[in-house]
Amino acid sequence: MNTQALFLDSITEGPSLPSQARTRSGVVFDPRQDRWEFRDGVKNVNLVFDGWGLKNSELKDGFKRALAWQIRSMSPSHAVNMHVKTKHLFKFLMDQFSGLPAEISEEHLISYAADPMALKNGYLSGLSGFLKKWHELGYPGVSQGAVDYLKSVRLRGNEKGAAVRTMDPVWGPLTVIETEALLDALSDAFRDQKVSTQDYLLVWLVIAIGMRPVQYATLKVCDLKVLQTQGGDETFILSIPRAKQQGVVDMRSVKKNRAILPEVGKLMLLHIQEVKLRFSALLPDLEQAPMFPAMSAQRTASGYEFHNGSTALANRVKRVLESLSVRSHRTGEQIHIAATRFRRTIGTRAAEEGHGPLVIAEILDHTDTQNVGVYTEATPAIIERIDRAIAIQMAPLAQAFAGKLIKSEADATRGADPSSRIIDLRIDRSGQAMGSCGQYSHCGFSAPIACYRCSCFEPWLDGPHEAVLAYLLDRREKLLVTTDERVASINDLAILAVAEVVRRCDEVKVSKLEHANV
Repeated sequence: MNTQALFLDSITEGPSLPSQARTRSGVVFDPRQDRWEFRDGVKNVNLVFDGWGLKNSELKDGFKRALAWQIRSMSPSHAVNMHVKTKHLFKFLMDQFSGLPAEISEEHLISYAADPMALKNGYLSGLSGFLKKWHELGYPGVSQGAVDYLKSVRLRGNEKGAAVRTMDPVWGPLTVIETEALLDALSDAFRDQKVSTQDYLLVWLVIAIGMRPVQYATLKVCDLKVLQTQGGDETFILSIPRAKQQGVVDMRSVKKNRAILPEVGKLMLLHIQEVKLRFSALLPDLEQAPMFPAMSAQRTASGYEFHNGSTALANRVKRVLESLSVRSHRTGEQIHIAATRFRRTIGTRAAEEGHGPLVIAEILDHTDTQNVGVYTEATPAIIERIDRAIAIQMAPLAQAFAGKLIKSEADATRGADPSSRIIDLRIDRSGQAMGSCGQYSHCGFSAPIACYRCSCFEPWLDGPHEAVLAYLLDRREKLLVTTDERVASINDLAILAVAEVVRRCDEVKVSKLEHANV
């Protein structure tokens, strides 16, 4: 059965728009209205057709019909994109031609192609297919001359991969130092109960796995699987619905398995129990509860009751990470947060580790390799050489040190407890302590290297921090010779944390000398 033909009959039927149109998944909306507002899966759609010069006309009618076809045959997200780009075109025509024409002509498109904003963002290239389809469907609004022009020229699209190739510090991949700084700040905020379990898990997944927000929005509690290994250990597998799969109506019908860390998986199990308890009286099948439910009741589509919209989840991730106020060592400013940056980071890391296009496409859940070549072309983000001067200069920007500098053991949280002292005879043979641990519970991290990045660490003003810094820098240089940059850079953030302690100690000592000489 030709379902496209059936839909075209219904949308072109009669002199006016029909009272109903449908999305690909069956959501019904009224195309006659000047605001199309509905929810399709986890995508909230809100398209407005008034207030920007688009009065009742054949152009408006044809535009609506073409968008309705897009929603039915492709996806609401694609239709939203075309709505935004067409709105920009119409506003340009309003300004340049003193009003909207009855029909978009070749002359209009030639003028628009020369517009700096449209040229920079590749708007006409992005609209070309939509305008040609609009005319092909027989809807009024696009002339044959306009279509002939689009077919005769080669339009430059929005440059792809520039942010990755140049390691753009605002839109490009994060460096290892930036990524670890965000994860450290997130863990600290969660430990201090400044971030909820749900937000911690969501943000951790975005940083660690790098899937699209829409994929996290469609997750349900049943998507976490716990497998037992032969040795009795637990393996946690998250089945993530796939996005942008051609011909797939329901994202949840096709999934990609991703292994997650056991400690995160165990926390997710506790979170799932809380979610099921919350929805015990609201859903007949608790296994279908959303993994990241909306904070309040809202409009939802069938099968996605109580699910957050994809945009809402993306905004939540942005709010949580921005609240951490982590600065970039490259810009000195707060790290710019965007979901695309984490996908670019995952792809870049995979390329740096030597993976080819096929593996990178699999990691990023691409259906082909046409958009992953940029990662193998990108410049490595690893700092090749770090000496003491560079470390001291970068330290304040990296914000790697999270503890509290104290004058001596007498000022420590556990000053009366000798076991709180942090000592490493490899670094200082005399056994001089670097500082104290202010945590009362057991810690499984490797002292003293991990201590400098821990908020419970209390370094002493006269501790052998210069020796620690020299030890780490020497170890890094040796690893550069015997292994590679990836291995050698493992402790870069720890180096910057120690450097910050050295810098602060120097500042205090200089200040004391200045006061003594007054």
